Amino acid sequence: MTRIFIFFLFFFGLAQVSAQQLADSSTVFRINKQEYLERQGANVMLAHDFYPESHQGGVGVIQNGIRVATNGDLRLESTPGQWQPVPKVGERQVDRQKQEISVHMSYPDASKDRKGFNPIIYPGLEMEYKLKVNPQGKSFKITVDLDKPLPEEWIGKVGMNIEFFPGILFGKSYYMDEKFGLFNRQANGPGTYAEEGEYRLQSIAQGKHLVIAPGTPAQTIHIENLNSQAELQLLDGRASHSNGWFIVRSLVPAGKTKNAIEWLITPNTLKDFLYDPVVQISQVGYHPTQEKIAVIETDPNDTKKQDAKLLRINNEGGYTEVVSKKPELWGNFLRYTYYQLDFSAITKPGMYVVQYGDYTTEAFQITQEVYQRDVWQPTLEYFLPVQMCHMRVNDRYKVWHGLCHMDDARMAPIDYNHFDGYIQGSTTLTEYKSGEHVPELNKGGWHDAGDFDLRVESQAATVQGLAHIYENFNINYDNTSIDQSTRVVEILQPDGKPDILQQIEHGVLSIVGGYTAMGRFYRGIIVPTKRQYTLLGDPVNHSDNIIFSNTQADQNIPIGLAGAPDDRWVFTEENPARELSTAAALAAAARVLKSYNPDLAAQCLSIAKAIWDSHSEEAFIPKLELAVELLRSTQNKEYAQFLIKNTEGIISNIENTGWIVGPALPLIQEPAFKKRLNTAVKAYYQQVVDLGKKTPYGMPYEPDIWGAGWGIQNFGMKQYYFHTSYPEIFPKDYLLNALNFVLGAHPGVNTSSFASGVGARSLTQAYGMNRGEFSFIPGGIGSGTALIRPDFPELLEWPFLWQQTEYVLGGGTTDYIFLVLAADQLLNEQQ
Repeated sequence: MTRIFIFFLFFFGLAQVSAQQLADSSTVFRINKQEYLERQGANVMLAHDFYPESHQGGVGVIQNGIRVATNGDLRLESTPGQWQPVPKVGERQVDRQKQEISVHMSYPDASKDRKGFNPIIYPGLEMEYKLKVNPQGKSFKITVDLDKPLPEEWIGKVGMNIEFFPGILFGKSYYMDEKFGLFNRQANGPGTYAEEGEYRLQSIAQGKHLVIAPGTPAQTIHIENLNSQAELQLLDGRASHSNGWFIVRSLVPAGKTKNAIEWLITPNTLKDFLYDPVVQISQVGYHPTQEKIAVIETDPNDTKKQDAKLLRINNEGGYTEVVSKKPELWGNFLRYTYYQLDFSAITKPGMYVVQYGDYTTEAFQITQEVYQRDVWQPTLEYFLPVQMCHMRVNDRYKVWHGLCHMDDARMAPIDYNHFDGYIQGSTTLTEYKSGEHVPELNKGGWHDAGDFDLRVESQAATVQGLAHIYENFNINYDNTSIDQSTRVVEILQPDGKPDILQQIEHGVLSIVGGYTAMGRFYRGIIVPTKRQYTLLGDPVNHSDNIIFSNTQADQNIPIGLAGAPDDRWVFTEENPARELSTAAALAAAARVLKSYNPDLAAQCLSIAKAIWDSHSEEAFIPKLELAVELLRSTQNKEYAQFLIKNTEGIISNIENTGWIVGPALPLIQEPAFKKRLNTAVKAYYQQVVDLGKKTPYGMPYEPDIWGAGWGIQNFGMKQYYFHTSYPEIFPKDYLLNALNFVLGAHPGVNTSSFASGVGARSLTQAYGMNRGEFSFIPGGIGSGTALIRPDFPELLEWPFLWQQTEYVLGGGTTDYIFLVLAADQLLNEQQ
């Protein structure tokens, strides 16, 4: 009896300890399996991401379901921006016994120092250090150990920074010791110029203990500087950089190595915090015959499975319950548990919402006409016109931008690595010398996103995408006036000409103009200085529109005055793959322009053939693409023979070639060729099926540091060709799932459509030319939900994160239009 009693006490004691440990694990920080600190309601990452110029990297903090801080690291500037020194990041080390995560960092990073896509000029500082985070109960400690003390000349310049997301702090309060104030919506003075000439605002506050948002429990964070030799500074990073965040900083003290930086940070968490369920649907809606699945995203610790309801909005202002049932468990993906509500059986036209617990979606449609209005048109009638270069773009009372870049362009300097990825070699590859004006470049083309440059691949992909849209879907939509003679665009004013053909013509004018002038395609056309590059607003302010000549008597005219050397630079390159792809776009344009502008169409075809003749097969897929476009445009058997000859190359990479070759199959009379393609396509289809099962969104999706929206659209566009070319193998389901993803059925709390102005909820702060106004361009398609590694999906309401909300030309634009029209065509042809 005694032994039984003792055993009972022992067992009961173990149970109590286990319960206590479980409780502690939810209220204190621990290192989890994914190598970051975690407690209920808070996560701390170290060096999972390294993208500091776009606010991802170093130490980052997620608090109550929102990423509130990032870029915790040593920096050489108090408020750093893009193209400024960042450390080289070593491998993350995890010591579970010591409960420590650390990473070895060093300056400079030789891979970025004056080289690479975005070269950075590093100063003469060599510094190595270890950056560490340790759990401290409900707090965590950041520590920096230097390998050796800072050189004397760097004392007072090197400091520990961490950046806080402004979008959730505006109007909130802070306390720095006994001082207090508000986080302002705009950067305010006073300010001074630092030794190196950079303007800096005075610190908002200085002290030992900072409390951020003390009146908002979900955002309250305490930061205490444990080092007596330095104070915390609260800074406004927007002083020099419009895309800056609020920064907390303390300087590295002189002579210190061990514990040179010691901060104790305590993020407040809501009691028993659970991520609120989110219901993800298409913000536009569904066709009656379409599969309709609402994806429900929940906290893995949320065991309360509730009924999901589909409600029909009636015309008297109320709701009618149509479906009410427990959703099906899908499983775990990223950091969440997912359920699905399948309401495919509901076909009655009307407006609907889905409810799950306290969450109600925005209203969406079920109708046969769901994709026929207000979905693809904004991209054609707003976004593409706004992006048109060498034009004035009017929109009723608004002028989006004036007549710009009429001084295009001067030949770029040789042996030059531009800060935005353009590299001019040791020769210009043309008759034009560096600095000389190149004619025929001040017409046509579209500004690429908010950078205003003309990359030849984005110009070509836009032309080719629009050509395919026109011939596949017969779109003669006209709601824009485009006058090439006056260089004026009028949005929402029809001119009797199909807008798509006018846009194709505009893109071709730029590509053909460059080829005519230089005997080759340009690589890109871009402003020469960072001051011009970072322009927000009207690109007419990039330059004076006056062609600068090296023969001018005075070549030292300051930028901003008439006659200044502010013209954009044009870069050239030897790149067979890009030349072949660009030629393929011209071959496609030749087909659709032959009746609209026959002379320009003939030029397109002539250039495409010349490129074909001048290249061997060193870039196989672009060469294949050009062969298909020339075959479809000319029906010359030479190009069909090329495809047959390269059967092995095609089937060995079928996921990237099958959709290209598909439209040309009716022009190829070779049964064995088609049979082998079918066999390869069947094998690829099984890969798609297997990958599609790995996400709750019914298609292959690998989250990345950049939003996956453009890739998803591109996948969907290709699915159209797989489905229409091999209908007995590929269904249309994956195309439709891709469209749903872009329109709102994607991970994370922000369920916006990636297409601005499309659907009940969409991106209304985006990285376009008007991002400085915290606004958007209708029909622009953002990059979409990004991954904060290793497992946090994020789409912030913020216009300065290019990896989440940037607009681009090329497939990022045309694949979207294509996908919407393809869905409408395929769903309605079965009626």
